[in-house]
Amino acid sequence: MRTESRTPAYDPDLLALPFYDRRHRELAIAMDGWCAEHDRLWARVPAGDPDAMGRTIIRELGAAGWLTFLAEPDTAMDLRGLCVLREILAYTEDLADHAFAIQALAATPIRRHGSTAQRQRWLPPLSRGELIGGFALSEDAAGSDIAAVELAARARRGGFVLDGHKTWIAHGTLADVFCVVARTGGAGALGLTAFLIPAATPGLWVRPIDLVAPRSFARIEFEQCEVPADAVLGEVGGGFLIALDLLERFRMTVGAAAIGFGRRASDTALAHARDRKAYGGTLWDLPTVRATLADSQVALEAAALLVARAAWEGDRNTPAFATRGAVAKLHATEHAQRVVDAAVQICGASGLVKDSVTERLYRQIRSLRLYEGASEVLRASIAATLGHRSATIRNEDAHDTE
Repeated sequence: MRTESRTPAYDPDLLALPFYDRRHRELAIAMDGWCAEHDRLWARVPAGDPDAMGRTIIRELGAAGWLTFLAEPDTAMDLRGLCVLREILAYTEDLADHAFAIQALAATPIRRHGSTAQRQRWLPPLSRGELIGGFALSEDAAGSDIAAVELAARARRGGFVLDGHKTWIAHGTLADVFCVVARTGGAGALGLTAFLIPAATPGLWVRPIDLVAPRSFARIEFEQCEVPADAVLGEVGGGFLIALDLLERFRMTVGAAAIGFGRRASDTALAHARDRKAYGGTLWDLPTVRATLADSQVALEAAALLVARAAWEGDRNTPAFATRGAVAKLHATEHAQRVVDAAVQICGASGLVKDSVTERLYRQIRSLRLYEGASEVLRASIAATLGHRSATIRNEDAHDTE
């Protein structure tokens, strides 16, 4: 998607702020250069098969070393680095961001909670792009509510037997291994356990799902699917905490991807407005168009600062980093959708032409307000923290009057 533009896919002024350091600036320059060198690959994406293109992109990312951090402790990627990479990849090509993000999402639980044997088996090939991973959490009646997972995993003969389903699973049609959260105990969060299950395991069936933005998504059916005891990731009963830890850490990176989409849309609309003749001048001369683009810039800069703060706090593991991530993801995704819509409006009919930059962004941006915490769920979570704060303030006020 960058063949028509060489605009930097990141904001150097933002990376000059104290939230970031020299490593992040070097990372941005390197990734932006790599994306520019692969213009021919991105040009093939619109007409290509999403699964085939997804595999190709993951192999290219692995070969270039962009996934090395998944397996090597001395190249650990912090959350600020992940945000920088996701923004640049999303600006460049949606499928590139999707492939990178899901590979990292699937490998991170193994990296953080896997046994030595599990890490040695799965992380090196995942980091080289030779194997593809998927994280299987959602079900028809369980999405943001992790504790509602119903996929049953019953203990039997030194292992477990899984019966049930997962759905809306990213990389579902590509993955060689899934991290699956299933119910091994009673109701509620403590009854969940995470498993590492190869896609070729008997009793596991994958059914593709077509989405408005072509990506690899699938429903996974488990029918008497037997896995050994060493498939358990972490501890039995620890699945809820593994899933929560993963989502809280990656939520802010979704905000970064939204900024990438929004910046690409805004840059495209600006270029169109400067070139499009209208009313004896150009669209850029119209006050309404200039005001719209100004509003988009304000929204994107605010989102970028929120994401930077959330990632900075996450890297320091502050008590409030999960809430900061929710705030950043909510604001960035909601406002990026408006920025993309405004870009389509400025481009007019040309902005709706199939596989144009703005038409593709219009389809791609929508899912970000749903996955890794729907906007409504995030609002409820943020409001809950305000409730706790209000109670604390009341207690302090009462103490002061005594």
